[in-house]
Amino acid sequence: MTEAIRLRLDVSYDGAEFSGWAVQPNRRTVAGVLVEALRRLLGAEHAETPLGLTVAGRTDAGVHATGQVCHIELPVAKWTELEGSLLRRLAALMPPDARVRAVTPVPETFDARFSATFRRYEYRVSDVPSGPEPLRRHDTLGWLRPLDLDRLNAAARGLLGEHDFAAFCKRKEHATTIRAINRLEWRRDPDGVCVATVQADAFCQAMVRSLVGAMLTVGDGRREPEWPARLLTLRERSSEVTVAPAHGLTLIAVGYPDQTEYASRAEATRRLRA
Repeated sequence: MTEAIRLRLDVSYDGAEFSGWAVQPNRRTVAGVLVEALRRLLGAEHAETPLGLTVAGRTDAGVHATGQVCHIELPVAKWTELEGSLLRRLAALMPPDARVRAVTPVPETFDARFSATFRRYEYRVSDVPSGPEPLRRHDTLGWLRPLDLDRLNAAARGLLGEHDFAAFCKRKEHATTIRAINRLEWRRDPDGVCVATVQADAFCQAMVRSLVGAMLTVGDGRREPEWPARLLTLRERSSEVTVAPAHGLTLIAVGYPDQTEYASRAEATRRLRA
C-alpha cells in the first residue's frame, strides 16, 4: 500500500458558474475542477489512487467561498516532488473562478468536515434604489425595499442559541435539524451594503439563506421582529419562509481546534450528527 500524507487545502471560488461544491455528472462543480487538476498533476501512474477529498461544508449552486477548507491524501513520494510548486501548478491548471490559496500538511486525525468547530458565512444585501454596484453583482443581492438595521438585529437575536431549525431547513432523512448558532448579526458597511454574519457549529441545507430570507422581511417592515423566532416551534419546513438567492452568500471561514483535539472533535461531531 502506498504511503500517503494528508493535506489541508484552503480554497476560494466564485460560485456563479458552478453547480455547487459536490461532484455531479455532466455538471461543472468546484470539487470537479479541483479533482481534475489534481489528477493531471498526479499523472497516469496514480490515476486510480483515491484522493479522499473531504470538504468542511458543501455549498449550493451559486454560493461563493473565500474560506472553504478540504483535505486530500497524496502519495508521500508525489508530495515530496510537488511540495515546492503545488500551489503554482494548481493555479495554472484550475479555472480563474476557483483557487487553492494554501496547502498545509496535517495529521491524519484532521478531518475537514468533522474536526471543524464552526462555519462562518456572510450575506450581502444592497437596499439602495439604484441596486448593487455592477462589479459586486455576483455576491450582493439587490433589495427593493429600505432595510432597518435595528429591526434586522432584533430578529437575529431571537435566533441565537441551540434550536431545532426544521422550519428553515431542507430536511434530509435520518439527519438532525438541531443546530447551535453562536453569532448572528447585521452591519451596514461604508458602501451602504447590509451584511449578515452567521456562525454555527454546522448548518442544514439552505438554512442560512432561509434565515436571511426571514430576517429581510422583518428588516423591510413586513414582519415583526419576533416572527422568525416563533417559527422555531415548528418541526417541518415553513412555507412562509422565502429562501434568499444563493449569490449573496459567501462562506468566509471554517474554524478548527488545536491539532491535539482534531480526533476528539471529529468523534464528538460524528456522535452529534448521528
